[in-house]
This record gives sequence, C-alpha cells and structure tokens, in this order.
Amino acid sequence: MKKDIHPDYHFIDVKMTDGTVVKMRSTWGNEGDQLALDIDPSAHPAWTGGSSRLMDTGGRVSKFKKKYEGLGF
Repeated sequence: MKKDIHPDYHFIDVKMTDGTVVKMRSTWGNEGDQLALDIDPSAHPAWTGGSSRLMDTGGRVSKFKKKYEGLGF
C-alpha cells in the first residue's frame, strides 16, 4: 500500500437515538468526537417492523401533508 494516502481511522463515540453511546472506529471527525444519530437500527421501521414513526426533522413531511391534505395523505 502507498503511504500517506489513506484517511485517519480512529475511535469516535456514536450516540444512538435512545441515548446509548457506542465507541466505533471511523474516518469521520477527530478522535473522541461524538456523532449523534437521528435514526438508528433500534428506531428504524425497516428493523422494527414499522411500529415506530420517523421523525420529521426538516419539516418536509409536514409540508407534503399540508400541500396534499385533501388527497388523504
């Protein structure tokens, strides 16, 4: 392998939606930084069977529902 072409691979803290923190190796950020997730396997409908709701963090779902409220969305 060539030297000095690969990104720095270090440990970061990943904060799940339920507040738990997991230490993972990543190229994101710097050593010891914390990455907070909006959605993770414990809250994603694909893994939970659709029982939980996605958070509308950007307001896009609300905007869509308001725009097409007469169509039953």
